[in-house]
Amino acid sequence: MTYFPKWRRATGPMVMPDERLGGGASVVLGLQHLLAMSGATILAPLLMGFDPNLAILFSGIGTLIFFVAVGGRMPSYLGSSFAFIAVVIAATGYAGSGPNPNIGVALGGIIACGVVMAVIGAIISATGTGWVERLMPPVVTGAVGSAIGLNLAPVAVSGIEGTGAHTFVALLTILTTALAAVYGPPTLRRLSILLGIAAGYAAVLILGNGMGWLPGIDYAALAAAPWIGTPSFVAPQFQWAAIGLIAPVAVILVAENLGHIKAIGAMTERDMNPYIGRGLIGDGVATIVSGMGGGTGVTTYAENMGVMAVTRVYSTLIFVVAAVVAICLGFSPKFGAALQTIPGPVLGGLSVVVFGLIAAAMIRLWVDNRVDFSDPRNLVTVGVTLIFGAGDFNVTLGGFAVGGIGTATFAAILLHQLLGLRRAAPVSLPLDEGTARHH
Repeated sequence: MTYFPKWRRATGPMVMPDERLGGGASVVLGLQHLLAMSGATILAPLLMGFDPNLAILFSGIGTLIFFVAVGGRMPSYLGSSFAFIAVVIAATGYAGSGPNPNIGVALGGIIACGVVMAVIGAIISATGTGWVERLMPPVVTGAVGSAIGLNLAPVAVSGIEGTGAHTFVALLTILTTALAAVYGPPTLRRLSILLGIAAGYAAVLILGNGMGWLPGIDYAALAAAPWIGTPSFVAPQFQWAAIGLIAPVAVILVAENLGHIKAIGAMTERDMNPYIGRGLIGDGVATIVSGMGGGTGVTTYAENMGVMAVTRVYSTLIFVVAAVVAICLGFSPKFGAALQTIPGPVLGGLSVVVFGLIAAAMIRLWVDNRVDFSDPRNLVTVGVTLIFGAGDFNVTLGGFAVGGIGTATFAAILLHQLLGLRRAAPVSLPLDEGTARHH
């Protein structure tokens, strides 16, 4: 078997990963995948004070790295990961608006996280996934993910507080995003973030630029930006405090990749387990490369999995098209300057929605995996993890500091393993004695 498949022409209604469509259809579907990931991939860097142009550029580069790592046999797009937002804000002291002056410090931690992912991927390739699934079952990964969302709550609330007009725009953004996500047809649901941005942006043009009730949008930088140019790359700085905060995010990224790859396997009815280790290596290397140039950490995207589920087109060549277009957009300063005009109250409203969904999605993970909360082991693990994360519990050992997300991550993993020592196996009661319980 060759490293890359020999893509054959698709003939059925379902296009498999090793099949291809015509050139025109491939371009259209590639652009659709680019649009599906763009809302979140653009929003994440803006919330951290990163350059969204670089995030788009490195999402394209990262997707190509992933494509090569898995031999072109597993469809996926890599975009900005929201799991980094809380730890990056904590590590850099970002105020919440404008460029982040301490990006270099965050980049060092992002690179360290990528190294951890790549190492875990290499170990999985050699040993299989059993050990990592035992170490990080859904109760652990869900607890850490929820802690990340709750840790961001103060940032989200501060983003919507302000004058009456400021708060109105933020709430309008929240409501528009929610209505599109709940009541819109499938196509609009995947664009709910972009629709929220559009509604809030229009409100600022009316209330700010038109009526002067809040600061208007300044287009001076957009007018001065050239259409084509080299992005402003940023060099990383390596500090142990930031690395201690950011590197544990690898736990979430590993869990995301495991879940996404298994889901793709289920959708395509193919065994994708042999590519889990290689996928983690690809994601880890892509995150390292992104961090080296000033981009965000990246991960596989559920948004693009949704597009695949609707279109039933899983050809990996579609993602090459999307990646190439993303790279081209990354070399357009005009595109980046347009993204920078998104107003603060709009970003504040989106923060409430997105950060809340980070926590809520983990609850769905528990439900889907039928996590038993009648088991005290699971209750204690989740309870302690959530308080450590939401309360931003920090620990300093010498010159090494671990923030709330780091302490929550370590607590979840260690507590779950410690509380599982010398326990009796779960015992199911007879049906007439009621619902089965764990002893």
